[in-house]
Amino acid sequence: MFLASSFKDVAVLFSDFEENVAGKTVTFIPTASVVEKVNFFVNSGKKALGKMGLIVDVLEVSTASNEEIAQKLRQNDFIYVTGGNTFFLLQELRKSGADKIITEQIALGKTYIGESAGAMVVAPNIEFAKAMDSTKKAPELTEFDGLGIVEFYPVPHHTNAPFKKAVEKIIAAYGGTLPLQPISNKQAILFENDEMKIESIS
Repeated sequence: MFLASSFKDVAVLFSDFEENVAGKTVTFIPTASVVEKVNFFVNSGKKALGKMGLIVDVLEVSTASNEEIAQKLRQNDFIYVTGGNTFFLLQELRKSGADKIITEQIALGKTYIGESAGAMVVAPNIEFAKAMDSTKKAPELTEFDGLGIVEFYPVPHHTNAPFKKAVEKIIAAYGGTLPLQPISNKQAILFENDEMKIESIS
């Protein structure tokens, strides 16, 4: 698992984490960005993947059929979930059943790349993201249990505008009770065989 705040800024770390990716396919899920006005990072992520020679297969889970979701998540080599609104993302992953397939595929050894909201959603619970994202964009989400793939809580954009104050709020509110893992835009969490390490771009 490769978790980042801004994938384009740490793409070189992914190249070291996963070698020989050229020609492989990645299911690219931009769903979290659908409800956001600012979404330049979606194309930035796509470009960074394309530069590595990966074939980007877009899957918008809020509009795709169940068959398309299952096929792309199971057949492609990697799963990439972009940033945006974490609550809308979780709502749509749940509604579509993509949450269960993603969890299944990670358990089978498939590499998951989570950027910002895509990183936060793998935590046990996403309520901590309220300082960063609006729950109003996910009116059908009644509780905040995340995918629970990791036991820690990734907090993206640590020290980076425009989320600096939001991250500080999260750390102040939850730092004493949750195993938060803040990362800046120049850092990534690499999680493999139940071992976590943080790498940085100098």
